[in-house]
Amino acid sequence: MSRTLYVLRNALLIAAAYCYAPFRGLVAGKRDRYRSILVVQTAKLGDMVCTTPVFRALRAQHPQARVTVMGDALNRSVLADNPDLDGYLVASGGFFSLLSAIRAAHFDASVVLNPDGRAVALSYLAGIPLVVAPEVMGGYCPWMTKTYRSLLRLVETVPHRMGHYAPGEYLKMLAPLGVRVGDTTKRLGFSDEARKSADAFLRAHDLAEKKFAIISPSAGNKIKNWPADRFARVAEHLVARGVPVVVIGGPRDKEEVNAMVAALEKPEGIINALGVFSIDELKAFIARAGLFVAVDTGPIYIAEAFGVSTVDITGPIDEREQPPIGPKHLIVTPPDREKPELYVMNARVYNAREALRQTRSITVEAVITKIDLLLSHE
Repeated sequence: MSRTLYVLRNALLIAAAYCYAPFRGLVAGKRDRYRSILVVQTAKLGDMVCTTPVFRALRAQHPQARVTVMGDALNRSVLADNPDLDGYLVASGGFFSLLSAIRAAHFDASVVLNPDGRAVALSYLAGIPLVVAPEVMGGYCPWMTKTYRSLLRLVETVPHRMGHYAPGEYLKMLAPLGVRVGDTTKRLGFSDEARKSADAFLRAHDLAEKKFAIISPSAGNKIKNWPADRFARVAEHLVARGVPVVVIGGPRDKEEVNAMVAALEKPEGIINALGVFSIDELKAFIARAGLFVAVDTGPIYIAEAFGVSTVDITGPIDEREQPPIGPKHLIVTPPDREKPELYVMNARVYNAREALRQTRSITVEAVITKIDLLLSHE
């Protein structure tokens, strides 16, 4: 989209919202009961898994409400079989078709979890009585645009603090609906067919009765990728400790997975599962693992949701905001940085050279130390 079209679109969104305001009325406000709730999370896989505590909190507080999520097409598979959800809207449709679908659902409330002016405008113009959106504080967020700030004047806002645990910040967005909880435990599900497929893979590779580790050597944001030869050394260390390794990745991860496999000096006990699993099957397979090692990437949050121990090579991200937390989840941070370069609310504007340096400053020894610490307690 050209800059001119982008500015024109935003101007039209603002104009439409403000012109609609007198007709919509200020009927929003809080209610005792909500029959239908929309949760909007248009960020990536890991962010969606970190949103699942929101769904569980809504189900507990408003058990009769229908909870629907709006997000990208991939995340519909991520959330399939989640017991706390009733529906899913793909956010990539045209504006007016989405507006029609949202209006037809008669939502009582919409909770927009990231600064998304389009989602706020859709919720407001659809006539949803209560629209809640985040106001990002504590750092620079490129999505806090003039358009978005203008739309915030029409809806209820809740602060999202950068540098704080994002799942907890998402939960605070529910306060206008009378929901105040702090349990950030993630929850996912998978189908029986996916479980059978994962079990068949495990039997075929003689892993059904063994504790095994998964390594995911790629990330959606390539600036977070750790060198392939270092992942190879980590895999070989695990095998030497009697822990077989399965390397996973989707079609977009082909380069990183192939580079890691090519860097192996001792490939015995290391299984290449590139492109083997669908999202549903991947959830079922990860749930069977004993350990998950990766840079900060979506699948590591799937592992956390199923109670699998994790080692998160954080690289340039802020380790306070999102990586799995708890005694089964260890992080490896750069040893000598002044500040992180990437944040949940700002993964767009950063010093790429410094971000890469932070990623590459993490050594194989540092990662192995964390792995050995987890293994020694199991």
